Amino acid sequence: MTIDPPEANPAKRKRLLTILALIFLVAATIWGVRWFLHSRGHESTDDAYVAGNLVRATPRVAGSVVAVLADDTDFVKQGQVVVKLDDTDARLALAKAEADLGEIVRRISQTFEAHVQQAANLAVKQRTLEQAEADLARRERAVAVDAISREEAEHARAARDKARSELDLARAQLAASKAEVGGTTVATHPAVKQAEARLREAWLALSRCEIRAPADGQVAKRSVQIGQQVAPGMALMAIVPMTQLWVEANFKEDQLKGMHIGQPVQLVSDLYGSGTTFHGTVAGLSPGTGSVFSLLPAQNASGNWIKIVQRLPVRIALDTKELAEHPLRVGLSMKVEVDTAAAGKTDSHPATRYVTPVEDASGADALIRSILRANQVHTG
Repeated sequence: MTIDPPEANPAKRKRLLTILALIFLVAATIWGVRWFLHSRGHESTDDAYVAGNLVRATPRVAGSVVAVLADDTDFVKQGQVVVKLDDTDARLALAKAEADLGEIVRRISQTFEAHVQQAANLAVKQRTLEQAEADLARRERAVAVDAISREEAEHARAARDKARSELDLARAQLAASKAEVGGTTVATHPAVKQAEARLREAWLALSRCEIRAPADGQVAKRSVQIGQQVAPGMALMAIVPMTQLWVEANFKEDQLKGMHIGQPVQLVSDLYGSGTTFHGTVAGLSPGTGSVFSLLPAQNASGNWIKIVQRLPVRIALDTKELAEHPLRVGLSMKVEVDTAAAGKTDSHPATRYVTPVEDASGADALIRSILRANQVHTG
């Protein structure tokens, strides 16, 4: 004996289908409203990473490392000494440059004194010639009345000619002396200036035996070791300025239509989670995709070409206050959402973004002034 299954209740089935349709309708409505109010004016990606500068600490002179004063993960200040080189040879070179400057100052001082002597000698020769011409004139009048012999008049004429030649020689010597010192003082003489330049060069070489941090930041990739012989330009360590970070977000090419510089951005870091939101602005769009600037650019002129959606790097500047409150690290992942409905603004960037101090030569200038004073030279 078989029992037939009870027939399903058509009203109940219809009610379930209606509820299911209402759920889908509500979900579609919520999605549509969210898209209309938010999503259509926003573009997002999770292909984004924190980027920053890697400032290399490099020597400017060759030498042997005698001290390493900073290690990986250490925080350093701009201008702080991080590596010291052996400065024995540099100190000897500076001492020689000091002695050379003193010797040249004394020699040029003598040249100026010789110029004064040449001027005085010219005045003497001028007076001697005038006296010889007067003696010759008197003797020629005496010869005319037979008061003296013609021989004595000839001697007077020879003395006059000699005095004239000596005057010409004195003028030439004075001109040569003037050509050497004219228009200058001892302190501004070219020879003294050259010696000063050599002293400054030696002073800078000595100061460069201390390698200083070019920027505030955290030390990374230290490779220098004590006793190592280094050459100019060799990378000893990298310094990451933790306040100079930005985000590079890689958007698909079909997301870039409404993206402009200056639009606001919201970012979430995997490090802090969704509870912490960073704010930034679009700082710039790359002029090309990553494949264009790769070592081996893609060559698509082939028969088996397949289209791949490309991504373009977009640089996003972070809020410095938020960055100070929640520090980030280079290479961390970020989720980025750009408000493409907002109007962009093209603020002009400063002419110089990053600055590092160079060696101050005021110490060398003070040393030069002391050498000039020690050799009794007027500098002003």
